[in-house]
Amino acid sequence: MKILYFAWLRTSIGKSTEEITPPAEVKTIGDLLDWLPSLGVNYSTALEKRDLLRVAVNQEYAELDHTINAGDEIALFPPVTGG
Repeated sequence: MKILYFAWLRTSIGKSTEEITPPAEVKTIGDLLDWLPSLGVNYSTALEKRDLLRVAVNQEYAELDHTINAGDEIALFPPVTGG
């Protein structure tokens, strides 16, 4: 699974992308967001305000109950604003 981090998430985690293999019990985006902080303090700090995050799976916006698969590309980013 490929994870992409954007904006302040990229800065806090210290990378823009990574390939991960979460444990078998990680089946949804919500599960993934629960598990990622276990990878280190930089992840837990970046992901502590989950209500501010937006997620896309394979370039489509997705909700926390969306099922994820090993070959998915998951993007985590703050809300997009315009002006």
